[in-house]
Amino acid sequence: MLITTNSKADYYIQLEDAYNAHNYHPLPVVIERGEGVFVWDTDNKQYYDCLSAYSAVNQGHCHPRLIDALTEQAKKLTLTSRAFHNNLLGEYAEFICNYFGYDRVLPMNTGVEGGETAIKLCRKWGYEIKGIEQNKAKIIFVEHNFWGRTLAAISTSSDEGSYSNFGPFTPGFEIIPYNDLPALEKALRDKNIAGFMLEPIQGEAGVIVPDDGYLKAAYELCKKNNVLLIADEVQTGIGRTGKLLACDYESVKPDILILGKALGGGVLPVSAVLSSHEVMLTIKPGQHGSTFGGNPLACAVAMEALKIITDEKLSENAFKMGQIFRSRLSAIDSPLIETVRGKGLLNAAVIKPYGKGKTAYNICLALKDNGLLAKQTHDHIIRFAPPLVINEDQVHACCDIIEKTIKEEGC
Repeated sequence: MLITTNSKADYYIQLEDAYNAHNYHPLPVVIERGEGVFVWDTDNKQYYDCLSAYSAVNQGHCHPRLIDALTEQAKKLTLTSRAFHNNLLGEYAEFICNYFGYDRVLPMNTGVEGGETAIKLCRKWGYEIKGIEQNKAKIIFVEHNFWGRTLAAISTSSDEGSYSNFGPFTPGFEIIPYNDLPALEKALRDKNIAGFMLEPIQGEAGVIVPDDGYLKAAYELCKKNNVLLIADEVQTGIGRTGKLLACDYESVKPDILILGKALGGGVLPVSAVLSSHEVMLTIKPGQHGSTFGGNPLACAVAMEALKIITDEKLSENAFKMGQIFRSRLSAIDSPLIETVRGKGLLNAAVIKPYGKGKTAYNICLALKDNGLLAKQTHDHIIRFAPPLVINEDQVHACCDIIEKTIKEEGC
């Protein structure tokens, strides 16, 4: 295809449009490099990154310690598959289990693989430990959940755009309302329920924060009914919400914990499923795995990624900076902002429709022009999730841009 344009950005956008699947609708910006909280486009314009690759870049872009860990290990060994042992997998397994307080880990690559792994583990436990009759195990999910786009993931979705024309769907899933304890209590009466899987804060749904006490009560209901609580902390975990895990706000330790995104520090895909001996040892050799899961390169990066969270006190920083961020946004005097919500540095502003059919997407375009990158979800919500290394001056600079943009758009 012949592409004729004088703009670098237009060239790359048109090239991608011509050859790539049209399964995303990105903002019209072409990022070329990044450092810390900033990214630069192909014309060398600087932006605040307020999406962090959907919270995969909690440690900031190209953190030097991560790049060093990556390059040093890449010089030695990158992949063996699980057909052989490697010298880092055991070290990594011990490290991450101790870090989060679990007995065992099953290493995978992507967040959705983590979700699939958790479901298999839960079903296996349901049959072999709980004693559910074969092929009758069920797992409860909540409305507006999002944990990926595999067939199993969309089989649990209530978003028509995710599942339309992709059936038939995976059986064995039940969907109930989020933040609804009576609905959960009713669903748990079914003796075939093996697990309850949810995000402690719903990310893709628009940063939906449940009522205080919901997670704790849900955990207790699961315990009462001999059901596993599965926490999808792929986006909310690893410091993003102002605690190491969002479940920590209610002192809940999930029976199965799913991690991803920031576990790889934005350097490469790494995910992990953590659980007890009882749950994890139901899986036997040959029953689950991944060619790349637990590869030495991922092990080296993941350990360094977690060490950075601790050493630089990024959970604590997310908590403090999030308070400032929400306070600033809530103080913006504009009819366009309906509400501001979130925890730590996982936040959202709900935008009222304005002008002639304008939505949150139009505000994201204007924010881009003013030097800040964020992305809308569901047309009327903008997520703001900068890297956790952001400092107070930078938070105020971001809020200045957001306030300026909102007021300009509201004129």
